[in-house]
Amino acid sequence: MDFIPGLPDDVARQCLIRVSYEKFSTIAAVCRVWKSEVEDPDFFRQRKTAGYTRPVFAMAQARVRVTAGSWFSDGLPMFCQLVGVESELVVVGGWDPDTWEISSSVFIYNFLSATWRRGADMPGARRSFFGCAASGLERVVYVAGGHDGEKNALKSALVYDVAKDEWAPLPDMARERDECKGVFHRGKFHVIGGYCTEMQGRFERSAEAFDFANWEWDKAEEDFLEDSTCPRTCVDGGDMGMYMCHAGEVVALQDSRWQTVDKLPAEIRHTAYMTTWQGKLLVIGCRSFGDAHVAYMLDLKSHRWRKLVAPEEFCGHVQSGCCLEI
Repeated sequence: MDFIPGLPDDVARQCLIRVSYEKFSTIAAVCRVWKSEVEDPDFFRQRKTAGYTRPVFAMAQARVRVTAGSWFSDGLPMFCQLVGVESELVVVGGWDPDTWEISSSVFIYNFLSATWRRGADMPGARRSFFGCAASGLERVVYVAGGHDGEKNALKSALVYDVAKDEWAPLPDMARERDECKGVFHRGKFHVIGGYCTEMQGRFERSAEAFDFANWEWDKAEEDFLEDSTCPRTCVDGGDMGMYMCHAGEVVALQDSRWQTVDKLPAEIRHTAYMTTWQGKLLVIGCRSFGDAHVAYMLDLKSHRWRKLVAPEEFCGHVQSGCCLEI
């Protein structure tokens, strides 16, 4: 069967890769040939190579809802982690919003087919407030640290293969890291900051990075952060290093030093979420606790901020988020 009657298959594919991602589920419903095409990983790669992918930001807001069965009836688990793997959104862990019990659940949303599926649960002790990051090239998700149900900080780490739906252990980190931040940067899984059980909320400045070539953790970098602060805004900046918000400023890690990039807008004094993509930086936060959240975008070349207008229902507190290229 031809992709599009009367057109060569290569021309028909060029037509399909130009379609907006919101229409992929409609395309998949037309016939089995089109469905097979848009769900093929090579379709995404061709679309990216041709320059037709678009950045999509997925964020989890703080909204408590009751549960129904194994899925959360009107929302995601509280404090879950969101990571993007190619055209799929992976939702890892969190708290059951009805019982507040720690969940080991994994759910995956496919933007091409507009469908959810259940993944294999995280093995081992149930953990929350862990570091989490993804490597899109290998289609895997990394988890490290956090704490168990008894508030004991953890130093164990895991890797999840999205395609195989399989978890595997990584070697333990050198130290426990509760409320750490996971960042996949320059081919390594970095676990930044956090604190051990005895410290309880007093963040440390160190970071560890997992070297996949040698299958071991590099020696901890003791002074990775300038101050003992929560590392949740640390993000990968590609060739530009890492970025984070600190003391009312956006700072970048370049040549092993944190350097000021620009001041944050006056409306953002408490940063809830930050991410980067294609020379831009998105920051979401508020002036005071309890205020509606606002979003600003910074062009990293011109250093100009632009406020983004969001509907009222999307101005809640952002607990986790990620950027996907679809």
